[in-house]
Amino acid sequence: MMLVPRAPPRTDPRLDTWFMDMAITVSRRMMGRTWPNPSVGAVLVRFDADGPVVVGRGWTAPGGRPHAETEALRRAGEAANGATLYVTLEPCSHHGHTPPCADAVVAAGVRRVVVAVDDPNPLVAGAGYARLRDAGIAVERGVGAVEAGRILAGHLRRMREKRPQVLLKLAVSADEKIGLPNRRPVAITGPEVQVRVHLMRAASDAVLVGVGTALADDPLLTCRLPGMANRSPVRVILDTHLRLPLTSRLVESIATAPVWVVAGPDAAADREAALRDRGVQVFRSPAASGLLDLGAALELLAGKGLTRLMVEGGSILAARLAQADLVDEFAVSRAPKVIGPDGVDALEGVPLSTFTASPRFVSRGIEALGVDTLEVFDRVG
Repeated sequence: MMLVPRAPPRTDPRLDTWFMDMAITVSRRMMGRTWPNPSVGAVLVRFDADGPVVVGRGWTAPGGRPHAETEALRRAGEAANGATLYVTLEPCSHHGHTPPCADAVVAAGVRRVVVAVDDPNPLVAGAGYARLRDAGIAVERGVGAVEAGRILAGHLRRMREKRPQVLLKLAVSADEKIGLPNRRPVAITGPEVQVRVHLMRAASDAVLVGVGTALADDPLLTCRLPGMANRSPVRVILDTHLRLPLTSRLVESIATAPVWVVAGPDAAADREAALRDRGVQVFRSPAASGLLDLGAALELLAGKGLTRLMVEGGSILAARLAQADLVDEFAVSRAPKVIGPDGVDALEGVPLSTFTASPRFVSRGIEALGVDTLEVFDRVG
């Protein structure tokens, strides 16, 4: 039996904030798994005489579809008729692999839609709102925009600047070193920070290192927390001359998570063929003086669908990203141990204050993790 549509009650900003916070919470579930689409959250609420009732929740599925709105509508069924939809991103209005979410919202009889963030995708960009309003649905924008914007930052950056959102992660000693003399690797932070690093990887589409780090550390770059192996990101290596060994742990663990290598235009074709034979994807990007053009490399990765990129090393790559103004978030974990003056600087030739004392970055605060600390900075604007 169809429910009789009911007009939503008078707007209550406190309830709007409450239910948008719920939508933001569920949107976090699939961060790192929905690319090339954003990770969106949606909550459907009926305002009945006895108070508001959540009748459906949805989040973007792995691979980007189904979308959050259609999942919330599916779970709500007929109870969506007359309900209010809280969604973290403007509903899509174009036909892609699935029909427009805005049309599904209209067909379900939703009476009001509250949205956190406008979608800059030129295929949407206000058209979703227009479709809803043309159907007589009340639309409110901007509720929870700051926090939802953090989760959607990769999508927004990719749409506006044609590159992924870049998170630079560094672990530094008390004297701001990241390695031993002669670039020998060393464990700097404790297990509590390592858990957080794995969670950061799980929320990223890809993790990036330079080939120098790949050669020196032979890392895996996977998410190795219990039950989260399937959350490992794409592993990307910037390797101008294709020096990545076929015997590296990255290549040997190709079945665990994809490995992409970005090489220069002059790298040897036989090296590329050998890597491809092992399942590695190799892409070519402009280079000069033996160094890849970082802007072009990031644009290439965005073109492949990546929206959130975590950079884990090394000091030369970190410094180049800083100098090119290509860092959007900076996460620095600090340990009490001292390495000494001959250790590897955190940023090659660039002071750490480039991020920690710059008006262009603002700190979210300092968190204690065992004997270490973690501080995350966001780019302003």
